[in-house]
Amino acid sequence: MNALVFGAGKSGAAAAELLRRVDFGRAGARPSRAGQGEVRVLDGGDAYPDGTWDLAVTSPGVPLTHPWQVAARAAGVPVISELELGARHFAGKMLAVTGSKGKSSVVKLVADGLNAAGVTAVACGNYGTPLCEVALMEPQPAWAVVEVSSFQMETTHPEHFRPVAAAILNLQEDHLDRHGSVEAYHALKRKMLEGAARAVAAARAWDDCLAGSYFDNDVLRPNGEVAAALMDAAGLPRDAIARAFATFVPLAHRMQKVADIKGVSYIDDSKATSLAALAAGVRMAQGARSEPSVRLIAGGLAKGDSPNSVIPYLRSGVKKVYLIGRCADQLFDAWRETVPCEVCGTLDRAVERSRRDACEGETVLLSPGTASFDQFNSYGARGDAFASFVRSKGTCGEAETKKRG
Repeated sequence: MNALVFGAGKSGAAAAELLRRVDFGRAGARPSRAGQGEVRVLDGGDAYPDGTWDLAVTSPGVPLTHPWQVAARAAGVPVISELELGARHFAGKMLAVTGSKGKSSVVKLVADGLNAAGVTAVACGNYGTPLCEVALMEPQPAWAVVEVSSFQMETTHPEHFRPVAAAILNLQEDHLDRHGSVEAYHALKRKMLEGAARAVAAARAWDDCLAGSYFDNDVLRPNGEVAAALMDAAGLPRDAIARAFATFVPLAHRMQKVADIKGVSYIDDSKATSLAALAAGVRMAQGARSEPSVRLIAGGLAKGDSPNSVIPYLRSGVKKVYLIGRCADQLFDAWRETVPCEVCGTLDRAVERSRRDACEGETVLLSPGTASFDQFNSYGARGDAFASFVRSKGTCGEAETKKRG
């Protein structure tokens, strides 16, 4: 079998290695060292190659409109996702999670809970470890806890992605720059459930397990309830599920406190790459306070979701917005009638301005609501830069933080 792989990143490299080591025509074939035809990886500006190709496997960063995908379909070559290729050759069981906000935390919690109970599990998929890489593990884990993105579902056929249980955490606006409409985006999320043996949803039956945990708040509780239901579907007893919540360590750049300086909390929520995630970050930072207490740093590379969607959360929780990145002027125009806004341009300037204005008891929140790629290589790099700016400015002897009143 001759196969093409679109994209040479982590997903593409794992797909290419798996293709070189399996008989693709035999579903569920375990990896071996036997080569199977030619596997060619395309990257960057590579042209679609001449020749006879039996299959194309695409990385999630390569959209349906890319010339490689267009050429493959025109030539009658089946195009599948790296996710589907991995699923076809993973012999264990799968749990799957998708949604607009909170997928990675749920996937990590479930995988951690399974492993702590003595059941081998790997958090994978859009989470960071490609499913093809999990299929190559020797031995394979008993469970793959898979974070699934809308990008992956564009070229995943549900009959070949069949988790034991699956969940959609929430459906909000995101990735409209890729999918064109919120309806198309939501349809791709729902598509994941078509192959699942069981769909699970949030239910308050797990309140005792969530009590006191990272998920014990109005914003994250539904996600925690879904995580509990997924662990239950995998056969974990209730006491093991409760221990998973009690010992959970949140991921970096998700509502992560980086400093308390002169009575002001500085929170890194750089993973908030959609406006829906921004709204959740504001709600968590504001908590039950009756007056707005959040100084929000937002902006970057817009993804097509409407700035108007978060206006109620700005009105109720945000004292001022400090805007950065390519879409700063767009957000300023959309929000200036609701909340004071200042265009800062760069993250270091936004940290400086917010620190200058902040009063004791307030929170400076980096929750950008956008992608990072206009000014940073990743949301992680953006969050690390925020923490560095905060800590350096907090010890450099600049003006004292003001007290309320």
